[in-house]
Amino acid sequence: MWWLSRWIQATFSKRDCVTFLPASRDHHRCYPVCQVCQSLVRCCCGRLIAEHVGLYSGLLGHVPGPDEEEWSVLQHTSVSPTDAFGSLDFQGSTKRTCRAKYVRLSYDTPPELLVQLMLREWHMEMPKLVISVHGGTDNFPLSPRVCQAFSTGLITAAESTGAWILTDGINTGVSKYVGDAVKVYGSHDHRKRNVVGIPPWGIIENNSDLIGQDVLRHYQALGNPLSKRASLNGMHSHFLLVDDGTMGKSGCQIDLRKRLERHIHFLKIHPRLPQHVPLVCVVVEGGPAILSVVLEYVRRSSPVPVLVFEGTGRAADLLALIHKQTAVERHDVLLRIREMFVVDRQEASELLSILMECMEYRELITIFDSESEDLQEADVAILTTSLRGTRASPEEQLNITLAWDRADVAKDNILVYGQQWQVGSLEQTMLDALVMDRVSFVKLLIENGMTMRRFLTISRLEQLYNIHKGSSDHFLRHIIEDAKQTRLPAVYRISLIDIGMVIEYLIGGAYRSTYTRKSFRAMYSHIHNPAKGGKETSSPFSKARKAAPTPETSPSRSHFHRTARPCRHQSTSSPEFLCTFNDLFVWAVLKHRQEMAMFLWQHGEQAMARAVVACKLYRAMAVEAGDSNMGDSMAEELKKNSLEFGQLAVDLLDQAFRENERMAMKLLTWEMKDWSNFTCLQMAVSSRLRPFVAHNCTQMLLTDLWMGRLNLSKNSWFKIIASILMPVAIQMLEFKNQAEMSHVPQPQEALQFGWDPGSPGASEQEGAANAMKMFSFKHERGSRCLCPWTRKVYDFYTAPVVKFWFHTMAFLGFLMMFSYTVLVRLDEKPNIQECLVITYILTMAAEKAREVLVLEPRKFTKKLKVWFSEYWNINDFMGILLFLVGVSLRWHQETRLASHIVYSLDFIFWSVRLLDLFAVNQHAGPYLTMITKMMSNMFYIVVIMAIVLVSFGTSRKSILSPNEDPSWNLLRDVVFQPYWMIFGEVYAGEIDACSNPETCVPGAFLTPFLQAVYLFVQYIIMVNVLIAFFNNVYFDMSSISRKLWKYNRYRYIMTYQEKPWLPPPLILLSHVTLCLSSMWQKHRKASKRGRTGLKLLLAPDDLKKLHEFEEKCVTGYFRDKKESQQGSQINQIRSAADKTEEMAGILVEVAEKISIIQDNMHTLDGHLGQLQDLSALAVDTLNFLSATDNQQQEVARLGQSQPIACRHEQVSHRTSVGPFEVRSKCMSASPEEEDCSFRWPLQRGDSREGVCHLSLPHLCAGWRDKGMYGSGEPSRASSPTMPLRDLQLQPSHEESMEEEDDEDNLHAMSRSSSHTFLLTDSHSDGDRSLGIRNPAFYRLDDTGHVTRPQGLLGRKWAFDLEQSRSLSASMETVAMPDASTSEHGRWTLLAPPQHSHDQRAMERNNLMRLAHSIPFTPVSLLGGVEVCIYTLEETEAGSSLEDQSSKISTWIQHGRTAVLQPLAHQEVLDGGLRRATKVVCTWAEGVVLKLGSVYVVKAFRPEVVRIWQKVFPISTSLHLCLREIQQQRAAQKLMQRFNQIKPSSVPYSPRFLDVSLLHWRSDGQWLTVEKNMSGHFRKYNNNTGEEISPSSGLEEAILAFSHWTYEYTNRELLVLDLQGVGADLTDPSLIRFDDKSSSGEMAFGPANLGDDAIQSFVLKHTCNSCCKKLGLSGENKTSPSPTPRPPHCPPFIINTYKTQKPKGFIIMNRHARITN
Repeated sequence: MWWLSRWIQATFSKRDCVTFLPASRDHHRCYPVCQVCQSLVRCCCGRLIAEHVGLYSGLLGHVPGPDEEEWSVLQHTSVSPTDAFGSLDFQGSTKRTCRAKYVRLSYDTPPELLVQLMLREWHMEMPKLVISVHGGTDNFPLSPRVCQAFSTGLITAAESTGAWILTDGINTGVSKYVGDAVKVYGSHDHRKRNVVGIPPWGIIENNSDLIGQDVLRHYQALGNPLSKRASLNGMHSHFLLVDDGTMGKSGCQIDLRKRLERHIHFLKIHPRLPQHVPLVCVVVEGGPAILSVVLEYVRRSSPVPVLVFEGTGRAADLLALIHKQTAVERHDVLLRIREMFVVDRQEASELLSILMECMEYRELITIFDSESEDLQEADVAILTTSLRGTRASPEEQLNITLAWDRADVAKDNILVYGQQWQVGSLEQTMLDALVMDRVSFVKLLIENGMTMRRFLTISRLEQLYNIHKGSSDHFLRHIIEDAKQTRLPAVYRISLIDIGMVIEYLIGGAYRSTYTRKSFRAMYSHIHNPAKGGKETSSPFSKARKAAPTPETSPSRSHFHRTARPCRHQSTSSPEFLCTFNDLFVWAVLKHRQEMAMFLWQHGEQAMARAVVACKLYRAMAVEAGDSNMGDSMAEELKKNSLEFGQLAVDLLDQAFRENERMAMKLLTWEMKDWSNFTCLQMAVSSRLRPFVAHNCTQMLLTDLWMGRLNLSKNSWFKIIASILMPVAIQMLEFKNQAEMSHVPQPQEALQFGWDPGSPGASEQEGAANAMKMFSFKHERGSRCLCPWTRKVYDFYTAPVVKFWFHTMAFLGFLMMFSYTVLVRLDEKPNIQECLVITYILTMAAEKAREVLVLEPRKFTKKLKVWFSEYWNINDFMGILLFLVGVSLRWHQETRLASHIVYSLDFIFWSVRLLDLFAVNQHAGPYLTMITKMMSNMFYIVVIMAIVLVSFGTSRKSILSPNEDPSWNLLRDVVFQPYWMIFGEVYAGEIDACSNPETCVPGAFLTPFLQAVYLFVQYIIMVNVLIAFFNNVYFDMSSISRKLWKYNRYRYIMTYQEKPWLPPPLILLSHVTLCLSSMWQKHRKASKRGRTGLKLLLAPDDLKKLHEFEEKCVTGYFRDKKESQQGSQINQIRSAADKTEEMAGILVEVAEKISIIQDNMHTLDGHLGQLQDLSALAVDTLNFLSATDNQQQEVARLGQSQPIACRHEQVSHRTSVGPFEVRSKCMSASPEEEDCSFRWPLQRGDSREGVCHLSLPHLCAGWRDKGMYGSGEPSRASSPTMPLRDLQLQPSHEESMEEEDDEDNLHAMSRSSSHTFLLTDSHSDGDRSLGIRNPAFYRLDDTGHVTRPQGLLGRKWAFDLEQSRSLSASMETVAMPDASTSEHGRWTLLAPPQHSHDQRAMERNNLMRLAHSIPFTPVSLLGGVEVCIYTLEETEAGSSLEDQSSKISTWIQHGRTAVLQPLAHQEVLDGGLRRATKVVCTWAEGVVLKLGSVYVVKAFRPEVVRIWQKVFPISTSLHLCLREIQQQRAAQKLMQRFNQIKPSSVPYSPRFLDVSLLHWRSDGQWLTVEKNMSGHFRKYNNNTGEEISPSSGLEEAILAFSHWTYEYTNRELLVLDLQGVGADLTDPSLIRFDDKSSSGEMAFGPANLGDDAIQSFVLKHTCNSCCKKLGLSGENKTSPSPTPRPPHCPPFIINTYKTQKPKGFIIMNRHARITN
């Protein structure tokens, strides 16, 4: 547009450097024309001489003086109109069309002009939030999680609130990430993409291509990688290219961006709200300059909050680090700053001071950590941060979130518990939310206590109607004009009375709005025109802002008076009008706010009625929009909304019908006072909501209405006709009682006639009658005294079906008499048949007049309009009118023939009336509906055929008869023959008129041709089109004709429901009765409501129940709808796609981390490999040096050392030596002596004093602190180093001879960095050395010689340590003496394998990682606590070895030693009686425990021990442990027997774990130990008899085992509390009737509940298939007798009781110890 181009040129300008000041101060002596200088020397503005357009200031060789001129923008640049603005089309974007507006402008452009440009010229929406994104300008990496959090948060916050995003606009750094976020997560709607880039003009790549006025430029976003300039990002929507006259320099845009942000910040966020636009700064990565930017934001007079994305790098991470720390280590922070920004110490100190200043405004800085799972989403963080910076009150913050339409932010941060609100502060917010159509906020405010009765006043409701917003308001004014039939002025204010007229106009019929009733008009006039009684006169719309105070109310309480009693006035005579959700719902519908209407529909009462009313209003508005040419889009949208509410009503009716049929029927027919006393069914019929009327619930109600109280199933028509002809037969018919008719509304006459006193539902109807006060007490009392036969007669004749047959029979008699009348000659005086016909029609006319008078509209014109809206009423009116004309003509002889003709024509109308009678039938009715639809749809085709007929007939007549005189016969001749030609009569003899010379006229030859064309068009085309149309209508109507018939059925039933039961001409008696009744009530001055139609009158309690039922149905409907939506395939696919996308992001992040870890591990492996090789080489070298000239070095060292006495330790268990029990003896100085002495060095600092391994100083220290056993014992060495040397290792006499060979063949040993140290070994025979030994493999015998543990122990430890050597990171191969060279006293080093250092390091570290990946906790081989294990052994008591009953379980007499170490990571294994701990076995004597296996040690809780101390005063825990073990052993025996005798059809064989007794030596505790079970732990039943529902064969077998034990032990024992992993079970409970042995002691554990548990099991156990296979049944599981039975247990169970305590259990001082 040319005017826009001229405005931009006149408003915005560019800058060009006009003075060349060389940037280089080198001394040049050349002239300006030098070609070299033109390509090398640049001006201070950044341009070369050749590119410069300004004047040259002098020679290049000019020597700068002290007053050298400095280049500045104001002095050396000129201002001119901008020459670059238009649109950019970014190339290379295949995902979406990317176009952006741009303009080149000066750096000092006023921000007001920029806002005007963006809002008015670029048509950007007014921002509700400004998000200024700052960060690094160079490219930097972001982790996938952080990038996704930033992208989704930024775009969601911007699009949900209508925010502007401000960036640098270039295609690098943080601006590129913003563009990528818009590309991936942004909307395709260009109006929502408000991303403004503000880059400097001088740094843009190919900026010369952008020069042009209002042009479209194609721009390539990919720049030259070798260029120092930057390209524009293609996903930005607008660019402000800031020009300060420089090229290649950045920074000029900073000041313009600040001024623009500040100006936008002071704009109003919304025209209705006084708050300003919030501003928030988002920091992502960034350099040192970002810290200054953050400081500048938080130090403003109106501070700007800052959100920092942690994890993005550099400045952002530094801000996050300092923000989270309370005490800052200055030195560490300086080092981090210097490393991060690569600056010197001075600059780092300055940056640190900036950081500290920023932290003074800590409350304005928010840190967002995307890695944390507890934090909120990024978009919420951005919005809450912006709210924090506004420093506004809660009311103002609520208004800001209202402008954003972010109710979730308001709910979580503003409307929180404990927030105090002023009275009425939320009402203005509610009004703004309604005006701004913020549905989520309306919902939020209602949930927080806002009530419509307090908020919604008449003035506020009128204010809502007068808000102008879009085309819907214009359409509403147009409907008001149609309703009032006048033109409205432009400043017209809509009143509620106008709205009432609109509602009546749209709904039509007899509907009367509450706003147009006299009572409301009087009150409305009273409000806006108060009487002269001391009241303040207010304008009609001042109530929305100020309430009229009463004399009793102070001004401070006037606001409360307005909100609490919005419509009550001082005058007690004026009625009160309370606005409800219905009024607000109608406002939303009329204002065409569908989402708001759907939300309001869910609140309040009468949900079904409101849905039907909305359907009707929308349908009528759609018709008005179509007739008023408001646009097809509006009409279609209104139709869609109507169908949506109609379907909602049908769904709600279906939900109610499924809940309660009778209550659903009551919802259809109860009288709704808020909706013009209509019923839902009436409103649905008025709305033409056919699916609603055709619903099964409605049809069942209509059927009940049609049949009345008659209970007829088959041949009903025959019984009814017979009863009509013979009234005595009425007493033989069946009738429904009042309970069956409680949901069916009764006519007014039925209420007057009275109900049966004994009927259950009489009270309901009587209550309704009493509520209306229609009858006196005497009348009601007399009505109850009616005889039963009169009740039946009344119910019979008032049934609509009886009325139908009665009236039909009378009508058929009338037709027969009328046909006789028209077929015979009319006499001068009417005969009897004609008199009857005249009487019938006259009484029929009186009935039609009564029907008009009883209609609900008050105005007679409206009554006539409603009555004539029915087709059959028009037919009856024409028949009556024509008959009256015929009757008036028959009295004169001259006109009697004409009267006969009129009678004949009138007979047609009455004959057609028979079709309406057939419409009641369910078979004939649909066909009549189909015919009616065909007749109504064929109108336009018939009109086209008539046009063709008239055109041909007129032309043919004019050609053949050119000399006709004017007469009415011409009209007949024109259409007569052409019409019959349609049906095949072509008049062949008259086709050629010239065949007879008399009839041949000029031009007659044209008639055959015209007739041929006419017949082709009319007979071939139009008739076939009509037939095809009828065929199409038939197929279309055949599918919905039954639905249409069900819809029309309501009219048939209501017609006969309201008719008097006597047919014409006897109907005159009914009319007389009604007149007399009306006169009697008028005489008694009884209040009579104008009640017409069938309406169910409910008492207040019944009405309340009905509303509660409807509310329940609404809740159930939305619950079912939500479940169906969640279960739909689309939602499942969408959910799966979201999860897949999330998992893909996590996998990408994990892959990157794995790659980084692999690189680091590879580097670390190399370093560790080199260190290990060097360490091994140093050890080998030391060993070699120590072996060289060993004898001389030994003598020298012994001479310099001072001997000390060694401490001797006596080990209690010689047969169970621990892995690190070493006995030492003093050794002699001479190596030849048998009893060599052992000397400890006294000089600690001298390295020559011992041969302790140099790499194990921590070992000695650890032994000094913890002792040999690691349990706090005193250290065995007094010095930090413990050089053990010359320990002669000889086998003891207790070892076998074959172990000597094993010792000689040992060529490789292990060294440990934690709990092992190295020993030198020397034999007595010569100088032959055996190298270095590990003390874990050896011990000292009584003679002082070092020996290996005996037999299995020694071999096992040697093998285990050898196997574990490759799994430990600190165990390596050490040098050992070669067999071939040892004989000559020489040492050789083991040759390393032929691999590179890196490969060897990789192999060792891979083995180390493999060891750490094994699913058990790695422990030190020599660590743990020494314990003693006691186990049960089977001993033979009989001769049979196979007989288990002959075996007795006895304790072993000597405990076995083991070393256990608790695991570092413990799970929750505690039970109700005991606590459990996982341990690992690091050493064990024999096979009592398995090395390296995990076990569970269980101890009784202290409270359990205290309870049982009364029974076992001494060693309580020991007694409890013994009984627990005996209990599990008994269950184990039973399980073994169970597995032997169970049938083969039970494939599962459960088993109980072995349990041993454990003595913890360190503290003297008695525990139990069992093997650990890995897997899913399951409990199958408990000790009270409760059990799970089995879902597998294993579970059935385990549960059947409990039942089997009960039967197998003759119901004396019962094994319960079965639990474990799979088939491995543990911790059972053995239940007995009386758990006391003969000695009075407890036989089993404390979990025995005795008789109660057995009785509970008998009641709760359910036999499964496994029980049946075992021969167990529910009949055998009888209740146990209260008296104990004699024991019948199996022998092996009895033997279990006989287990003895192991020897060595001595009870002393309430604790136990072991003696050997």
